[in-house]
Amino acid sequence: MKRTVTALALMFATTVAASSEECPPAPDHTAGVDRIIDEIRKAENELAARELSQQLWEFWTDAPDESAQAVLDRGMTRRNAWDLLGAIEDFDKLIAYCPSYAEGYNQRAFANYLRQNFQAALVDLDRAIELSPNHVAAISGRALTLLGLQRIDEARDALSLALELNPWLSERHLMAPGGPLEPPGQDI
Repeated sequence: MKRTVTALALMFATTVAASSEECPPAPDHTAGVDRIIDEIRKAENELAARELSQQLWEFWTDAPDESAQAVLDRGMTRRNAWDLLGAIEDFDKLIAYCPSYAEGYNQRAFANYLRQNFQAALVDLDRAIELSPNHVAAISGRALTLLGLQRIDEARDALSLALELNPWLSERHLMAPGGPLEPPGQDI
């Protein structure tokens, strides 16, 4: 009986120690992100801007530690394979472990967007943007999500903000004449 109690106490202590493990702060890439956004604004064409945008993804997907990186990478792999529920499960774990890491919320939002669960996606996008105000992908994702919710004016405002950061986004065509987010009064 004493062994069983000792084993249970040890198991409980191990569980508590594992659950109390804290995620370190995410690397601060603010200066790098701001620099790349400035370069994107000055880009001469869409191809140059797209190459610069890849550098933004390298910053955003730089997780706080190896454990977080492994969960993020696995979730993104599952999402790319259309295992959306599995991806969401991974992003849930990432957010539980690193609640201040914006990309966890952005990736879970994307998986929910693909499932057309726009309301859940919007909550996560708002949190991602709160944590990373210049997260162009989250801001443009928010515009697409609001469009999915038929909240056209809000979608237009969100996309306008994203285009201020990156005027070369492919979503810019949504605001072109005849597009679903064409500004009012612009029709011919």
